[in-house]
Amino acid sequence: MNENPMKKGRKFYIGMILTVVEGMLSGCNYFVLYEVMKMLWAENAGLPRMMRLALFLGIIFVSRIVIYSLGYTNNQIGGAAVSKKVRLFLGDKIKKIPLSRFTQGQTGQYINIATSDVNSYEKILTHTIGNLVKNITFSVMLILFVGYIWLPGGIILACIELLLVPSLWLAFRVVKKYGTEKNAVCAENVSSIVEYVTGIQTFRAYGVGGTKNKTVTSSMKEFCDVSYDYEKHGIPVNVVQCICIWAGLPIMILAASVPMLNGTLTPTSYLLISILPMLLAKLADAISRDLMSYKNLMISKIKVMDIMKEKEETGSMEAFTPKTHDIEFLNVEFSYVPGEPVLQGINFTVPDQKLTAIVGDSGSGKSTILNLISKYYEAQAGTISIGGQPIQNAASERILEQISMVDQDVFLFDDTIRDNIRHARPNAADAEIEAACKEANCDGFIRKMEKGYDTPTGENGNLLSGGERQRLSIARAILKNSPILLLDEATASLDIENELAVKQAIANLMKAKKTVVMIAHTLSIVKHADQILVVADGRIAEAGTHEELLKKNGKYASMWNAEQQLSA
Repeated sequence: MNENPMKKGRKFYIGMILTVVEGMLSGCNYFVLYEVMKMLWAENAGLPRMMRLALFLGIIFVSRIVIYSLGYTNNQIGGAAVSKKVRLFLGDKIKKIPLSRFTQGQTGQYINIATSDVNSYEKILTHTIGNLVKNITFSVMLILFVGYIWLPGGIILACIELLLVPSLWLAFRVVKKYGTEKNAVCAENVSSIVEYVTGIQTFRAYGVGGTKNKTVTSSMKEFCDVSYDYEKHGIPVNVVQCICIWAGLPIMILAASVPMLNGTLTPTSYLLISILPMLLAKLADAISRDLMSYKNLMISKIKVMDIMKEKEETGSMEAFTPKTHDIEFLNVEFSYVPGEPVLQGINFTVPDQKLTAIVGDSGSGKSTILNLISKYYEAQAGTISIGGQPIQNAASERILEQISMVDQDVFLFDDTIRDNIRHARPNAADAEIEAACKEANCDGFIRKMEKGYDTPTGENGNLLSGGERQRLSIARAILKNSPILLLDEATASLDIENELAVKQAIANLMKAKKTVVMIAHTLSIVKHADQILVVADGRIAEAGTHEELLKKNGKYASMWNAEQQLSA
């Protein structure tokens, strides 16, 4: 998507032009009203003249309806078209943003921008700008009309309108300071609420749900405070502004009374131009509010543009097709937080079409190794190669085409079982999906369900058990049939029955010749691996087969002996 998604289309500009025309026609009503008032005052209001004026007024009214309808429709379509392009652009952009950004408290910000801020920007295009253009045009017409009747009156009203400038400048400063702060706090608030909703079961279990959850309540309190400060500093500016714009009424009454009493201004003219400042004050108030709203909503546009400018993952989109699928780490270093290394000088090779197991203490960096292989994260130093080809220069999408993954935490879409599995290969036939499920040891429980493969899984698979979700994940990996398979503690947190079913499914998955990297918390599962890597403190502490590592009597041997004692 090379085109600027915020570029307005022809319909938007047509809508703006028609809005200006409709605003000008609104002002024409007062020319007709002025002529009627003059006729009534002169007592020469004949039926033919009244009919002509009524006809003219009817033409203006019908024209306004037609022009307003066309302008409003084009405005809405044009504005919605821009917001559609922005949403599609953001959807494409977010998938290119490095995953490390999503681990820095940015999730709430991205959700807020993609939903609330885009809606706010759409409101600028479909409502705020249109209202501003119409009211400004209408105000200019009224000032010109008063100037036409009595030139000094037009000048007085123009000067009153100019008094809006300093008050709006102050108001904009308030918006810039407190509006920006409120927007940022709102994003943090969304992050806290997302975390709260996601972990509601845990929060309830520990009695920290509802008002007892300090993170959420403090976040809401902060939002409350900044909203109060925003209003506290904005209201005084608005009061001064209202005084200025309504001052036009007494000033006009007093100023116009002099020529009226002198006979140079007719009573009809005096009456009309003394009333019009009230209408102009209401228009000025509406313009002021819309400008404030526009300035406030522009914060949302800026935040949308900030995402558009975010750094993307690098790499070529050309096909990544190595002839072999051995994986090599050469002096690889990585840290999630600068200055806090997770992996330090990692060196190892995963043989092609062999099983390599990774074991180690929790937090030692095992899952990070898998994340680097799949290019979810970029190494800060060193080289990672697949089949002798460095993956740094390839786009993550191209690397992931070579990889099937089975994670401990399975994500399922709120869709049917069949379509959840089909995500692995969108063009797969139903028979292929069912064959993959048989291999994954889940065809049995699926067919027992009332709707079978068309059974909804619920949001993130909440209608299925942990073991069922895990087996569906394995079915997806089987269906994808990639040459590299990554298993991240796939049997963790399962009961014995489900663990046995999942182990059988994994065994079926590994029948084909693949390069397999497995993280396991139970050493007995990996004792027959072709290679075992022992990770400790961000380094490869030991490497070898089960027997070789036991003979070394090091870290692995200690872990093995501890496990044997627990199972005894």
